[in-house]
Amino acid sequence: MLNKPVLVTGATGYVGGRVVPRLLEAGYKVCATGRSLEKLKGRAWSQHPNVDLVFSDLIDLTSIKNAAKGCGAAYYLIHSMNSSSEDFVKTDRLAAENMVKAAEYAKLERIIYLGGLGHESENLSAHLRSRAEVGRILKSGLIPITYFRAAMILGSGSASFETLRYLVDRMPIMITSRRVLVPSQPIAIRNVLVYLVKCLEHEETKGETYDIGGPEIVTYHDLINIYAEEAGLKKRIVIPLSFMTPRLSSYMIHFVTPIPSYMGKPLSQGLGNKLVVQDGHRIKSIIPQKILTCREAIDMALERVEQKVMKSSWMDAGAYKPPEWGRYNDAPYAGGTIKESWYRVLLAGSPKDIWRPISRIGGDKGWYFANWLWEIRGFLDRLAGGYGTRRGRRHPEEIKTGDALDWWRVLDAEPPKRLFLLAEMKLPGEATLEFRIKQEKNGVTELVQIASFLPRGLQGLLYWYSVFPFHFFIFRGMLKEIAKAAGVIVILGPEEVKPPPHKRKNI
Repeated sequence: MLNKPVLVTGATGYVGGRVVPRLLEAGYKVCATGRSLEKLKGRAWSQHPNVDLVFSDLIDLTSIKNAAKGCGAAYYLIHSMNSSSEDFVKTDRLAAENMVKAAEYAKLERIIYLGGLGHESENLSAHLRSRAEVGRILKSGLIPITYFRAAMILGSGSASFETLRYLVDRMPIMITSRRVLVPSQPIAIRNVLVYLVKCLEHEETKGETYDIGGPEIVTYHDLINIYAEEAGLKKRIVIPLSFMTPRLSSYMIHFVTPIPSYMGKPLSQGLGNKLVVQDGHRIKSIIPQKILTCREAIDMALERVEQKVMKSSWMDAGAYKPPEWGRYNDAPYAGGTIKESWYRVLLAGSPKDIWRPISRIGGDKGWYFANWLWEIRGFLDRLAGGYGTRRGRRHPEEIKTGDALDWWRVLDAEPPKRLFLLAEMKLPGEATLEFRIKQEKNGVTELVQIASFLPRGLQGLLYWYSVFPFHFFIFRGMLKEIAKAAGVIVILGPEEVKPPPHKRKNI
């Protein structure tokens, strides 16, 4: 076992968020790194005595060098396919090159990389070509890598599984691309994690490339049928048509599932490649384990979804970018005119009482008042290419900094004092929504709801003035319903109040 800490890049992502606790359970010291310490601190394992949280951005060579210094091995679990990256291929290339330089600088013993199946000579999709290129760059350095190549990963919270789940749940009849008839070899996330962690115990895996997959070669059509059976649904009618391009398929994925089109398109393109394990016996002989069938993996994922105990999700990934203007309420600091709407209510209850319903906001619970208006706004956002309300939330009651919450991102969750959200919807500006809870005298608690908006040009101003009148109706109703859900009596309000001048916020 390594005496030095193990560096995990992308520790807040889907795979990285599960690798860290596995390493800790195995007795390793872990250096978990990502672009946001706040998001890292929100993870359940962040307080473990054997984990250090370190900021790094793979685009910033100095930061990843600092993170790698003193470590023995590194997991490379980075992917730049997100809404903020216009050219994920270029970004992934630069990130991989920086990882090689940082690994050589820190004199790591090895890099462990999880990429995709398929050979670049096989007319791969852009996404899979990029994964292969990253592997080639990592192998070009002086530090040996252990390179695992996998097809679709089946597990609760993975983008692939969530796409399958929503499509089958919501569409009894599906018009699809003929790509659903191309064979592949999916693997359960549980099996992937065993390979990733156990390889540290085997020196012979250094410098080697392994194809990993489940015991079956299936088509996406097969997976649709298996999922429907395991979910207790009627058999779905699938109509594969040649004119259904990846772009058209991505639109269907965008509107039917929580997966945005920028992810749906490469996932759809990847279905056109035959992703089958070529040489799977080598790794099985080194790291033996029970390999789950697709049916077993789907059944296990459905159980996790039903229990609402997903350890990580595709929604966890992404940049955490608090707006600089959000630190202040006044234009001189913001570099622009911030529009605000403040409402408050005085309640006969404790901050803990009021925090409980606020921490459950969004997702299946909704927004307590005029949910139909929230749904309409979400639908319009979906039409514009945004997340809408389908993204939901990670857990029905637990909320942490960095979580996705419908079309919001949690910038700060400080129970029982504050919930601060940044809008990730398509807007002509930037918007935040904040709940502040403050205990007053004699068992009275003040709850303040603040909507802030930094408009972008004339379009932004017109947007603000078009939605501002609705705040009086919606926010007053929300505060009343939150009080009702908390089981407390309203003493005063809800009422609109003027924001205090030059009030500084702490993010």
